[in-house]
Amino acid sequence: MKKMIEISNLSKSFPSPGGEEKVNVFCGANFTLEQGESVAILGPSGSGKSTLLNLIGLLDKPTSGKIVVGEKDLSSLSDREVAEYRNQKVGFVFQDYTLFPNMTVKENLEFALKKGQSQDDINELIETIELTNLQDRKPETLSGGQKQRVALARALVQKPSVLLLDEPLSALDDEMRNKLQDYVLKVHKKYKLTTFLVSHDISEVFKLSDYVIKLENGSILKQGNPEELFLDKKTTGKHKTTGTILSIKNSDVIKII
Repeated sequence: MKKMIEISNLSKSFPSPGGEEKVNVFCGANFTLEQGESVAILGPSGSGKSTLLNLIGLLDKPTSGKIVVGEKDLSSLSDREVAEYRNQKVGFVFQDYTLFPNMTVKENLEFALKKGQSQDDINELIETIELTNLQDRKPETLSGGQKQRVALARALVQKPSVLLLDEPLSALDDEMRNKLQDYVLKVHKKYKLTTFLVSHDISEVFKLSDYVIKLENGSILKQGNPEELFLDKKTTGKHKTTGTILSIKNSDVIKII
């Protein structure tokens, strides 16, 4: 039986600038997932995507609600236990690469090793993410896509069970984005990760996710698999859009019209 991830009544608020009242940025999220799924988080700017990601990754504490993984209630952990869980169980990849500029690619990965962890784990990641020819180079000599591959590898060094991706591919061109998507999909399956991806790209969502959470104004507007959310067969004629097809091209698993 697979372990479940249960989010119940999760909310986050911050004091207003004057400190007299609280501003809700995320309100009452509820969803249940199987560990090992890939989840996309969608929504316009300011809808709470990064806030939800930070709460799941324990980078921030919820104002109320629970995050339960298996039998463990993460929202009840002490500060020390939170730090331990975050360091051991969660990998983060953000839009900016945050690599150490004075270290080579391999040294950046080695820096993330836990005490007593085998060097073989680094060698495996270098091979899996195809960094062999880059391992002795420093970040300043790498392209954006290469840096993001290194950031992805470094997030996986300590073998996390949860991988959080906050729009890591948004600054890349289409060709490089497609290649990086392939790496994300590859490591998600190989290491049996539970992956949360913040993205604005619908084709990326179809390619990488099993489940989609769509946010608006700090609340969940819709949730379900990509087909349910974007290919709703129940849509009536009055909601359909008409237009002229200019071209059709293949983009991995979907066709772009």
